[in-house]
Amino acid sequence: MVHWDATEKQTITSFWGKVDLAADGEHSLQRLLYVYPWCRRYFHKFGDLSTISAIRKNSHVRAHGHKVLSALGDCVPHLGDIKGHLAQLSKLHCETLHVDPANFCLLGKNITICMASHFGVTFTPEVQATFEKLVTTVAAALSSEYH
Repeated sequence: MVHWDATEKQTITSFWGKVDLAADGEHSLQRLLYVYPWCRRYFHKFGDLSTISAIRKNSHVRAHGHKVLSALGDCVPHLGDIKGHLAQLSKLHCETLHVDPANFCLLGKNITICMASHFGVTFTPEVQATFEKLVTTVAAALSSEYH
């Protein structure tokens, strides 16, 4: 279990309230799909993802990015048991979707980059460290059903 001190909890709660789930989610997933093109294989039903322009225009990317950040936001009230909270989602990604768990870490890095871009100078090293801890914890929880 991950320990969250009061400052970290406050940082996550206050910053998460300012996240634009639609825009930040879309940008995070766009970046993942362009920078790490091998991740596209999990999204073949989304249609054309061959160029950054196609990725940016893709409504499925937009919708799934929103869904991803919504799921991350749903973890905020469950910081004490993120693994338990995400158990079913982990099982889905492992048993049905067969997503390589390394991709959860890559997505987490892209979410952090997008948060830094969105929040600018207020995304201090302390805030970044807390967000890195959050996305790393979520990536580990999503990987928990893999053997």
